[in-house]
Amino acid sequence: MFDPKKIDLFPSVPGVYLMKDAKDSVIYVGKAKDLRARVKQYFIPGRDTRAMVPLLVQQVSSIDTIVVPSEKEALLLEHTMIKKHKPKFNILLKDDKTFISIMINNKHQWPMLKIIRYKGKPKKDGLYFGPYTSALAARQVLELLQKLFPLRQCSDDELKRRTRPCILYSIKRCIAPCVQKCTKEEYDTFVQGAVQFLKGKDKELQSELYKEMERASENLEYEKAAAILYTLKQISHVTDHKQVTYKIGGKATDAIGLYRSGDEVILAQVIMREGKLVGCEPYSFSNILESDEELLTSFILQHYEKMGPPPEEVLLPCPLQGSGLLEEVLFDLFKKKISLTYPIKGEKKQIVTIAEENAKAIYDREKSDAEKHEKILLDMQETFSLGRFPKRIECFDVSHISGSDLVASMVVFTDGKIDRKAKRLFIIKNIHKGDDYGALHQALSRHLLKAKDQETLPDLIMIDGGKGQLHIAVDVLKELDIASIDLIALTKEEGRHDKGMTNERVFLPHHNIPIELGTRSPILHFLQKVRDEAHRSVITFHGKRRKKRLLVSALDNLPGIGPKKKKILLQHFGSVKKIREATKEDLSQVAGISQKDIENILKLLASD
Repeated sequence: MFDPKKIDLFPSVPGVYLMKDAKDSVIYVGKAKDLRARVKQYFIPGRDTRAMVPLLVQQVSSIDTIVVPSEKEALLLEHTMIKKHKPKFNILLKDDKTFISIMINNKHQWPMLKIIRYKGKPKKDGLYFGPYTSALAARQVLELLQKLFPLRQCSDDELKRRTRPCILYSIKRCIAPCVQKCTKEEYDTFVQGAVQFLKGKDKELQSELYKEMERASENLEYEKAAAILYTLKQISHVTDHKQVTYKIGGKATDAIGLYRSGDEVILAQVIMREGKLVGCEPYSFSNILESDEELLTSFILQHYEKMGPPPEEVLLPCPLQGSGLLEEVLFDLFKKKISLTYPIKGEKKQIVTIAEENAKAIYDREKSDAEKHEKILLDMQETFSLGRFPKRIECFDVSHISGSDLVASMVVFTDGKIDRKAKRLFIIKNIHKGDDYGALHQALSRHLLKAKDQETLPDLIMIDGGKGQLHIAVDVLKELDIASIDLIALTKEEGRHDKGMTNERVFLPHHNIPIELGTRSPILHFLQKVRDEAHRSVITFHGKRRKKRLLVSALDNLPGIGPKKKKILLQHFGSVKKIREATKEDLSQVAGISQKDIENILKLLASD
């Protein structure tokens, strides 16, 4: 325990304090205008009423301080220290969050629209619009755009190969740049139209298209004029039924809503562009000590550093005492003025209210899901007489085809939800082809040996299979002297994957008679979800391994491609996957590869 008397030795100047536990790990980082006064507040009973403070204070073993010249420097240093140490009581945005946007590759001669998934900042390879709240929402917008603007939908390679228009030209969904059915100017008209539509500039777009149609008509380009008229009618139909537009001056605006319950916090970022609500991104945090002001400040710095410059205005659910200071920091980072506003009335307040309502709805939904999952897990514990509550479940599956490319996968579900970061894939080595039992034994042994050392053992291991596979798992636990893990094996009826349409059986260690789960059992549906995720994962991994092996083998058999050229290709592209994705232009940049080699490789890839 930390001795509060030591605080009297702290300086009364701006700085950052780092609270550490008995293992010398940083568990909380904070900033202060007066380090001594701020840190002292944590240890005066009743002074700091935040729910997590008593829990934090119990774990604090030592406190380090770093003195800086100003509050601004303290804010920047706090941000840096949170990223470096990842303290468990501070909010930290995860790097694995995936965003979905619509992208126009405007650097290409003939740009096209497509949906892109990315982490962090998008690449600078085109114009990105979004992010969208779901892939479904993005697909709906993309389908609408493809109806409005007849841009190409084929790949770059297909674009080069075509000698006549595809069916999309016949149904007026593409103006066929592949076979010069349109000029570059005509095509760019629709590209700019799509960009303006995505930016919400409906009126300007309609006005420009109308002028373009009149020019085409005057120049007797009736086919072009008819295509633009069709697009205008489609846009009018859509915009006549569009959502409410808020009068916020046409600024790009984000609004942040916050909902807190105990140590759980939900932030909802509502995205407004051209006065229209275009998306809402949720962010969930647990074990959060920071006050609402500290949390918002940290979120704004972390989020926009990852995602790029903030919009012109960010609307907040509560006032920030240091908002001017934060605006200065944002200006230094992004070289543009960003207004942090706490509205108390009007449409801006209404938008913040929408963000707060979304944050509350997200919390209610997550809480409801958590309660549902907890009930299923408790029912599992009772039904299967498990020794532990199955908070962390690991499911293993093995795959091979005719004994080749023997692999295994492990998927993890924590509190009833999949933990994708914890997934593991295993290349099985030195096991006789087709020996599923040996492969399962190796995968379990390798994983559990490491988990035992790292003290990350699961509560329950689930095996896709029957008695034989279960006995393998029992043997591995005995060999590794692990007695704290429960085991079950789920066997599907006649190899079917009908998700709840069959009665399936669960085998338990030391029980001769399996437990049958009926088709309507929530436990069955959950276990099938876990098993199917493991099965999908191992099949996908096996397919990638097999394709890689086949391509490498095929390269060996290609005329003119010997070990030396194969090595050159692998060194140039870095992986078999990159070779598979290579175009003619990519291959032509490889030193030592002739034009004939390129033709042979492209034929091989086309037949793959």
